[in-house]
Amino acid sequence: MSATSADAGSVSLPPAVAAAREIVAALVADGVSDVVVSPGSRSAALAYALAAADAAGLLTLHVRVDERAAAFLALGLARGSQVTEGPDGLRPVAVVTTSGTAAANLHPAVLEAHHSGVPLVLLTADRPHELRGTGANQTTDQVGLYGGAVRLAADVPAPDGRPGELRDLGAVLVRALAAARGTRSRHPGPVHLNVAFREPLVPPASLGALPPSTAGAGSARPFVGAVRDDVGPWPLDPSRATVLVAGDGAGAGARRLAEARGWPLLAEASSGAAAGRNAITAHRLVLGVLGERVERVVVMGRPTLSRPVQQLLAREGVEVLVVAPGAAPWPDAARSASAVLPGVPGDWWTGPVGDRAWLDAWRGAGEAARKVVAARASASGPATPLTVAAAVAEASGPSDVLVVGSSNPVRDLDLVVDWDTAPLVLANRGLAGIDGMLSTATGVALVAARAGRRTRALVGDLTFLHDVGGLLRGPHEPTADLQVVVVNDDGGSIFATLEYGALAEEAPATATAFERVFSTPHGADLAALCAGYGVRHRLVTDTASLRGELARAHRGIEVVEVRVDRSRRRADGAELAAEVQEAVARAVPTGPGSTDRGPAAGA
Repeated sequence: MSATSADAGSVSLPPAVAAAREIVAALVADGVSDVVVSPGSRSAALAYALAAADAAGLLTLHVRVDERAAAFLALGLARGSQVTEGPDGLRPVAVVTTSGTAAANLHPAVLEAHHSGVPLVLLTADRPHELRGTGANQTTDQVGLYGGAVRLAADVPAPDGRPGELRDLGAVLVRALAAARGTRSRHPGPVHLNVAFREPLVPPASLGALPPSTAGAGSARPFVGAVRDDVGPWPLDPSRATVLVAGDGAGAGARRLAEARGWPLLAEASSGAAAGRNAITAHRLVLGVLGERVERVVVMGRPTLSRPVQQLLAREGVEVLVVAPGAAPWPDAARSASAVLPGVPGDWWTGPVGDRAWLDAWRGAGEAARKVVAARASASGPATPLTVAAAVAEASGPSDVLVVGSSNPVRDLDLVVDWDTAPLVLANRGLAGIDGMLSTATGVALVAARAGRRTRALVGDLTFLHDVGGLLRGPHEPTADLQVVVVNDDGGSIFATLEYGALAEEAPATATAFERVFSTPHGADLAALCAGYGVRHRLVTDTASLRGELARAHRGIEVVEVRVDRSRRRADGAELAAEVQEAVARAVPTGPGSTDRGPAAGA
């Protein structure tokens, strides 16, 4: 039997078909359970092999006509795998495209996966080498298409049936999947296999429905061991006023470390640590009062949400210790890190606990902030961005999964979270873009449902509109149970909170330009869009109605649109900050009679 006969009996398979079956078999053998494919001709051999594997129950195939949506769906599937695998065991997901612009449409999701450490396997079909540079249809230079955003890139020549070809192809897949998982680098992320195929691209008609290949599963596969670093002792002076900043993806270990050492925990909502007795509510506002007293910051994860946190990390005289496992670039936007450690030193877990007065001061400040925020977030009447975020946070239990969009929704959520045990909160904070969020959330929901967990998404209106094509799902595709809460303020109100909004207030002549090029009102009819995609839509305008929608069981994908007013976004934010800081100052005096690091005597 020839190398291209594989396990299909005596009928010889075209080299492209045999190679595609080997690729799919290698994915299955490595534990890849989800693959997303977009239709195309040059990738036909892979599509046939994937359909056969799906029919045999070896993997789950997802089909999307838009390659950008397909890539973000794959991103969501990979991110959602931590529901079952844990945050350190994300399962790679493959995405398959044909050649030409199809491959380019993966790039936004590739960049997000690169910066957030999500394992994707990009399988872009290509013309064989003899057709490149000849003007052949749908042929461009796909080699190195994603630049430095991939952990591994291989240009795989078109198979021709030579002896040992499938073995060599399997070896490439082993290396690619190890790189995607970060097995040897502890730096997971996307990998790119640009696979050329020559015609014929279809299996022989005499085979009918081609059975899945098991060749890759039985091939000799090398063991690829994980690289681990033992972090030696790193003594800490317990008298230094320390806080722990937990950025996106920090994980539950950040909470455990803060509680073990008695450190205040400044945890972003998507950190995986935003809960417990040391978590400080609305910490970015509390920093306006207590930030000057901080002498040391331990950073875990990748903090990106808060300017006050970045200002703290950049402040002269503050010792910044960054815990950054793996080969990924360590987070240090202020370029102020005193040390970068590959893990939490063992002696930190058992070292002396910090000054109790220091922690009590922060807890008191956090409680004062919580009361102010809660009063605004529980207000009755028309919904506001803060009441929406609070209602979503309250409705999200420990077993739920919450996917939150960039811009205002993740920042509003960051202010209101007050969980004893947090749900799994996921956000695309690698580049903090609004791109692909509906597709990402759909992928997360598909995986979470396998573990019996409910998924909800909280996004803004521009984020929703940017990826509205992510709602498109063919009748043969798996159905996700996903509730999408859209905070619709008819524009991009995040800019009102930045310097552009301040300029519009200070110089009224710029207000028209601000409204047009920053606020970008759209007037889109979200209900009509949902109807066009066959998705249920519900409109609410008050917080009480929203709570009712959040409490109701839902099936499939549904959109809950909450209309809010953005005209006071800047003013409301300034008033809230002032109220919080006034309340914190009363709870933790800073004037005569106060201590440097704790509350005043008798406070």
